[in-house]
Amino acid sequence: MSGTAESGTAERRRPPTAQQFVLEELRRAITTGELRPGDPIRQDSLAASLDVSRVPLREALKALEAEGLVVHHVHRGYFVAELSMADLEEIYRIRQLLETEAVRAALARMPDGLTGTLERIQEEVERAAGAGDVTAMAEANRRFHFTLIEASGMPRLVRLIATLWDATDAYRALYYAEDPHREQAVHEHRAVISAVGEGDEAAAVRWLDEHRDHAVAALREVLDLD
Repeated sequence: MSGTAESGTAERRRPPTAQQFVLEELRRAITTGELRPGDPIRQDSLAASLDVSRVPLREALKALEAEGLVVHHVHRGYFVAELSMADLEEIYRIRQLLETEAVRAALARMPDGLTGTLERIQEEVERAAGAGDVTAMAEANRRFHFTLIEASGMPRLVRLIATLWDATDAYRALYYAEDPHREQAVHEHRAVISAVGEGDEAAAVRWLDEHRDHAVAALREVLDLD
């Protein structure tokens, strides 16, 4: 982990358990692109930089392996999971099916204050986008989408969708690293908010479909270059 990551760690409040602390730090490193898909996770240096023993580190890695964020290769150790383009397309296709159901249910229920909450979170998205802060944008983007998804009142569906999001965390930083992609996301979020405010289910679903399609297309270009 870099010196920047270590100084950032010091500024954040440390979670109550060592395993939880390591888990959060690894998630952050993967989500921000500090650890990229395919990168090895060097346990000795990581344990030293985080000032923890190997035990909570191994437990955190096993938890991330179960979620599909890291993979373990015998005699080689742990690596950030790599997804093929086919994997990404499949995940986004399943997300489309499940999130469409969630959004339709959310707009049918239309909890009080939903549009206002989305507006407030979108302000955070736009501040982060303007500053080029990939970490903050990824976090605010997730809150934006899950505020809408959770409004469905279907917790099992929400958990399924969250699992799919977790599986592609390592790729989110690749998408938000480019200014045009951040600007596109801001535009699409604004269109979704407008559709939600008007109770226009078809428009909300259509804009979210475009939002996912643009992400997949951009990632296809990145992966082709790699």
